[in-house]
Amino acid sequence: MPRRIIDESYAPIVRESIAPLTTSRLTANAAYRFAPPFIAIIAAGTAGFDVSVVDVGIAISVSELTGFLAPALGWFVDRVSRRVAMALGLLGCIAGIFVVAASPNVAVFAVGLTMINLLKSLYDLGMAAWIADHVEYEKRGRIVGITETSWALGLLLGVSAMGIVTALSSWRWGYVAGAIAVAVTGIWLDSRLRHDTVATVRRRRTSGDAPVHDSTMRGRSWFVPLSMFGLMGASQCMFVTFGAWLADDFGVGAFGLAAIGFVLGAVELASSLTSARKTDAWGKERSVLMGSVLMVPTALALAFISDFMYPGLLAIALLILGFEFAVVSMLPLATHLVPSAPGKGFGIVIGAGTFGRGVMSLVATAAYEYSGIAGAAIASIACSVLAGAAIAAFARTGAPRRT
Repeated sequence: MPRRIIDESYAPIVRESIAPLTTSRLTANAAYRFAPPFIAIIAAGTAGFDVSVVDVGIAISVSELTGFLAPALGWFVDRVSRRVAMALGLLGCIAGIFVVAASPNVAVFAVGLTMINLLKSLYDLGMAAWIADHVEYEKRGRIVGITETSWALGLLLGVSAMGIVTALSSWRWGYVAGAIAVAVTGIWLDSRLRHDTVATVRRRRTSGDAPVHDSTMRGRSWFVPLSMFGLMGASQCMFVTFGAWLADDFGVGAFGLAAIGFVLGAVELASSLTSARKTDAWGKERSVLMGSVLMVPTALALAFISDFMYPGLLAIALLILGFEFAVVSMLPLATHLVPSAPGKGFGIVIGAGTFGRGVMSLVATAAYEYSGIAGAAIASIACSVLAGAAIAAFARTGAPRRT
């Protein structure tokens, strides 16, 4: 990693591991994010299930609703080495991908998506705890911002590549390609973390016979997971409907969806990098609020211009810009809500976010069937307002505790 991005004030293990950490998460994110943009193709009869978009939307919703288990995963992460947590997460993600690729019906498809969701969350929690072990809170925004580019790159590079494979063969082979990528990057990461003992030493110090201090969330801290619920729900309203909107209203196929996914991924990447550079300086709470506010007028604009593809795509891109900046800025807060147990705090926030995606996947696809993408945009506005109000309430009650 170039020194101008991560200078020598960060530990050598951080500078050496940031690339494989980010790349492994990129490939896992690609597998996780593939279904929503290609929901119409998966639902169709050719190599698909010959069902409605709502049926696949329900499968996605069911997989996301299991996010309430993320706090339990966080408890697990705080009691094992970070390397073990991340390895189990990637292995489970690969298993889930193969279940999806071989699924004979929507029910099995939902099981595979659920495995991907849960086990990728285990990897995310392990990585967040690893960062909390190695980087102090005041400098954590930059490292989290860099690793979070994997979310954008997962769409920009990963989903686009899987989309090309889909266009040349089928969405099932697209998933197989994703599984291979997760395996390769996981091996690279494990080779870097094999001799890192910092997280293991910390675990033994905080989970032995001595009591773990400061291991509960205070009342004000619950505004953060509530805000994440709104952010993730607002973005999911767009992610599970824009592919169907493009296919149904404008006849966009797999190649077109891959190209559009590439562009939207570039927008996310720019937003993630901006957060990495600015969030620590601007303030984490203020940055989350700024991104949440941007999402409201862009979703409102989409509701009125959904009959026009390119203006509609511009509105979606701006909404994604605000979302990505807000959610990346929130993640350092999540790792510090329970300073002595970063996995627990991060797990609660991620659990709230995935629960928000689960609820709104069902709401948004139903709204899409009833009134098109304009209905999904209105639902996104409501979630964005919730996210902004919650983080504003948290900011008024004070910053998180320093250790």
